[in-house]
Amino acid sequence: MANVLNTDKQIAVIAALAEGSSIRAIERMTGTHRDTIMRLGVRIGQGCKALMDFKMQDLTCTRLEMDEIWGFIGKKEKHVKPDDPAEVGSVWTFCAIDAETKLVPAFRVGERDAATANAFLDDVAGRMRNRVQISTDGLKAYVEAVEQAFGSDADYGQIIKTYGTESVEGQRRYSQPEFVSAEKKVIAGQPNFDLISTSYIERLNATTRLHMRRLTRLTLAFSKKRENFEAAVGLHFAYYNFVKRHNTLRCTPAMAAGVEKTFWSVGDLVEATAWPT
Repeated sequence: MANVLNTDKQIAVIAALAEGSSIRAIERMTGTHRDTIMRLGVRIGQGCKALMDFKMQDLTCTRLEMDEIWGFIGKKEKHVKPDDPAEVGSVWTFCAIDAETKLVPAFRVGERDAATANAFLDDVAGRMRNRVQISTDGLKAYVEAVEQAFGSDADYGQIIKTYGTESVEGQRRYSQPEFVSAEKKVIAGQPNFDLISTSYIERLNATTRLHMRRLTRLTLAFSKKRENFEAAVGLHFAYYNFVKRHNTLRCTPAMAAGVEKTFWSVGDLVEATAWPT
């Protein structure tokens, strides 16, 4: 791959992918064939997953919010046929954010079920140094997963939001349903009741949809292979943690969390994915 694209062209392609440009748009802007862009994106994305796994260790996070974001591979669930590959259809990305530093310590791509939730929480728990407060929505799989992963070393609360009926009239067809109410519940430990919230993770979901063309609502873009989808998610969260300046923090989440001391460029990210240690 490195013999085909010089470093500057690789950086330009990865920067455009990380900012949410489509593959065909990048092809037009850089003159790089879309197949080459795809191969480079998968390689760097896989390196980003390894990089995050290496860097996100012994973290001092104290307040985590968790949620899952929907996407699809190949086709939407309603169009899946019995003879389609098992990976085709809906796919969910579980992720967590530290409410203080805005760091994303881990993510997990899979089904919206107990197995994925358990694997995700086990991964998160293994990266934490401190006792944490956890907030999630009302997905039942989280309850068992938090208990299994953290035991008594976490304070856990849920916030369940209720929305009104969505209007489908005229230009309001895709409008967000009206918010009705929110109920907070203490599930385990002694969480600070006022801090039970999913506002930060919901804002992260909006950022993820903005910067990942595969997850943009009403998009024409989608992954045909789960490998490609996971690589795109890995690239996005590594770029978010190490490169993207957070406007409120005035630094990157990795700097705020003490994982890194300086800003990274896209070039630094591309270089680090080749040698994650």
